Amino acid sequence: MKKLKMQELIFTGVYTAIYFFVVAIVMVVLKLAVPVFDSLLLPAASALFSGIIYLLLLQKVPRFGGISVMGGVFGLLFLITGHFALSFIPSFVCAILADFIQYRWNADEKLRTLISYTVFSFGLTGPLLPMWFMKNAYVDSLIRRGKDADYINYVFTPITTTGFVVCVVSVMICSVAGIYIGRKLLTKHFQTKR
Repeated sequence: MKKLKMQELIFTGVYTAIYFFVVAIVMVVLKLAVPVFDSLLLPAASALFSGIIYLLLLQKVPRFGGISVMGGVFGLLFLITGHFALSFIPSFVCAILADFIQYRWNADEKLRTLISYTVFSFGLTGPLLPMWFMKNAYVDSLIRRGKDADYINYVFTPITTTGFVVCVVSVMICSVAGIYIGRKLLTKHFQTKR
């Protein structure tokens, strides 16, 4: 595996910053529009609007590493911004897996890109997954941070079996839509056939 060149690292940093900006805007809009379900819908809504960023990253950094770095940065953000201790793991795992799918899987390029983007998009579920699979530990961490019962009940309102299915299915659907939109934008504005 060759290391990323400096120019590729710069492009990765730029597109990671843009991706962060898009996710932040989506998060604010969701918090205002659907305050109880904002965290549940964030991964899917981000996937819907970030396909163009992902495709631009692949265009400028067309080899293994860029996707991993982008996802790794989000994992670090989860780690240092007070999320549950294991929230960073999905970001790292999904990004590396997406990188392998994109650059190590011998399949049609469009299929690889679609699947790698879908896997990558699940990285934003990092703060959510422990709420389903490690609820007691998550609640304990909130109590240690001084959160009261009303806040904890509010946070866990959408954390149901139905909520889990909605989260997973919506990420898959919005990833497909996001890549479709991204390809249209690239073809129209960036003169590419990807």
